[in-house]
Amino acid sequence: MPNAAVSGRDARHPTGRKPGVAQGITVVAAGFLPILAIVSLFPAVPAIIAHFAARDPSAIIKVPSAVAAPGLTIALLAIFAGMATDRFGRRTMLLWATAFYALLGSAPFFLDSLDGLYVSRLLLGVTEAAVLTTMNTLIGDYWDEKGRRTWLSLQGMAGPLLASVVIASSGAATAWRWNASFLIYLVAVPIFFATWAFLYEPTPQPHEQPQDAATPVATPFPWRDVALFAPVTLFAAMLYYVFIINGGSVWQEVGVQSSADIGRLSALPSLFTVVGAGIYWLVGKRSARLQLSLFLTLIGGGLIIMGLIHDWRGMIAGMIVQQTGVGMAVPVLIGWVQNYLPFAHRGRGMGIWTACFFFGQFLSPVVVGLVRMGAGTMQGAFVITGAIGLVGALIVNLVLAARRTPSAS
Repeated sequence: MPNAAVSGRDARHPTGRKPGVAQGITVVAAGFLPILAIVSLFPAVPAIIAHFAARDPSAIIKVPSAVAAPGLTIALLAIFAGMATDRFGRRTMLLWATAFYALLGSAPFFLDSLDGLYVSRLLLGVTEAAVLTTMNTLIGDYWDEKGRRTWLSLQGMAGPLLASVVIASSGAATAWRWNASFLIYLVAVPIFFATWAFLYEPTPQPHEQPQDAATPVATPFPWRDVALFAPVTLFAAMLYYVFIINGGSVWQEVGVQSSADIGRLSALPSLFTVVGAGIYWLVGKRSARLQLSLFLTLIGGGLIIMGLIHDWRGMIAGMIVQQTGVGMAVPVLIGWVQNYLPFAHRGRGMGIWTACFFFGQFLSPVVVGLVRMGAGTMQGAFVITGAIGLVGALIVNLVLAARRTPSAS
């Protein structure tokens, strides 16, 4: 009996296979793996530092750096991962990536060397680059615009909830053993088997196939479109990470010094990322101009509020606005970029998008640090970067209006 999740025929899937719930859940689960690589170690960082501190005084610097190391690898290699995805196939790449993710992610549980841990984290970034690029490519391959909006929204809603579970699990594991949190990476094993069981190699949509299959015409790579979405993605990512990286400093400037208090007060407004993902679903049929301008305005406006207020109540209000924008950001960007990428180059294009997003992550603290030096306080830096976000929203709106493309108008 054919699998209901992949059976049936329609105009978009002439081969007879079309994506269903099984494919959607598998892609969403795979998309959480790069997030897992960061959030699972937050509770474990002090324990890892304490374990290595006696042997390596630089552990206080090396350990946080090791946590962030996969991001740099992703930024450097995502383009090549995208090219490999186009050449060797989406399913094959995701199978290899999830298998090595489980192996490299859990490796520090069996290591007692800080340098070995660091190397394993850098190599983990290679698998994350492949997972991110392939997963985002499959969203464009499997579904039309409505389907992409559905699964991107669900991905945005599931991320914060899964992150909460992972953080709690990591804390409990770390209480047992200093490096036990690395075993959480073995969650990639069932995702590997789900990929093997449910995902299939997609074929071009009817409008992406040459009319005469005997004389195919090579599709040119959309460099003009890349020249638009690459800088927008880089800018958005730098804005996206301003609070994630520097928010604790602002909490302290308004008088909340305890990490426990910061975590407690941040818990509720952080859930507004789910609201942002829901707003993306509601406005997903509207123009990219509206969607991009809205999330940039929300993030920028939230940063300004946090930069101007003087107590914890104002911080919560600013976080609610900013986190709502953060919840919209990634699904809006991916959904927008997918409209520019033909099947033949979708992997490469998403590789470029991924590289830009993670370069934005790398550059964000550098830019904010420079702004803070000029402003004198982190709150002052938030006001300035928030204002830059509002100006960016206006510029993006004007640029897309000038292009007058279907996805921008």
